[in-house]
Amino acid sequence: MNLDDLDIKQLDAFAAVMSAGSITAAARVLNRSQPTISRAIQDLENNIGFLLLSRNGPRIAPTSQGVLFHSEVERFLSGLRHIKERADAIAFGEPQPFEIASIPAFTATIAPFALARIPPGRLPRKIFLHTMMAENVVQAVSSGTAELGISSLPLDHPGVDVHWIGSAACVAVVSDSDPLVRRRRIRLIDLQDRPLIATSNPFRLRPRIDAAFRAAGLAPFSAIDTNASVSAVAAARAGMGVAVIDPVTAYGMPVDGAVVRPLDVQIPFHFGVISRSATPLAPVLAEFSDHLRQVARDTLPDFIEHDVSEMEALLRGVFGTVSQDAC
Repeated sequence: MNLDDLDIKQLDAFAAVMSAGSITAAARVLNRSQPTISRAIQDLENNIGFLLLSRNGPRIAPTSQGVLFHSEVERFLSGLRHIKERADAIAFGEPQPFEIASIPAFTATIAPFALARIPPGRLPRKIFLHTMMAENVVQAVSSGTAELGISSLPLDHPGVDVHWIGSAACVAVVSDSDPLVRRRRIRLIDLQDRPLIATSNPFRLRPRIDAAFRAAGLAPFSAIDTNASVSAVAAARAGMGVAVIDPVTAYGMPVDGAVVRPLDVQIPFHFGVISRSATPLAPVLAEFSDHLRQVARDTLPDFIEHDVSEMEALLRGVFGTVSQDAC
């Protein structure tokens, strides 16, 4: 592949097709003709040496290579947009735009409130607040795509510096019509015969939830597995089961019709703020990090801040035992 042959309009056309789902819709989005979009995709395929779309008459579908290439194209086009925003800020002598990568628990709750505490004059005209899975947050920060990241543990990555670590106990969320709302604290044994709703990532929070049930000699029925706690809250609100989720989502985004209750065991949810290793943090981002810590302290009833030196001990305890609380 000759990189000199790549054309931004070709990449835009491909990204639009992948987003809109068809060449016709992409042409409408880009205000270009359908034949122009088709030709741009074909020229791009010729330049890179493999098919991006499989064609069956008027129907198209991305190839496996096209799906992989699309993620690279999105990253490249996003980088170009960021360059333009930064160039505009330099031209007008304004604060530089920045990107924050965060797990959904924080982008939907605490992060916006922390940003709101920064005086408007210190903030750039453009802020990129991107929601990602934890593994992608670490990758975005270590590669320099994002200046700051908010993620759950583990964060043991050579490409990032950890600024601070916090933790709070997971909670149960039930519909406000559920009899369990009468309890001040929900016991795990109360969930034995109830459908369980929880996140499914096997390398993050889910192993600790499963370990807590095993330690109690229980094997609940897992009704719904999801990749975002906000979806678990919605399912619990609809009466589809009891959600056991991180406290950030539960306390940071109250939902009418859903009630939060502490559990009778401590299932810790660990999280931290990271930046690219050996890269100075802009003062406004350092300020945001401090506000984030304070909002977390104000929002989470049992927030604990850990010294960064405790990282290894916290990681060793991720799959360890849980402690019992009184009901």
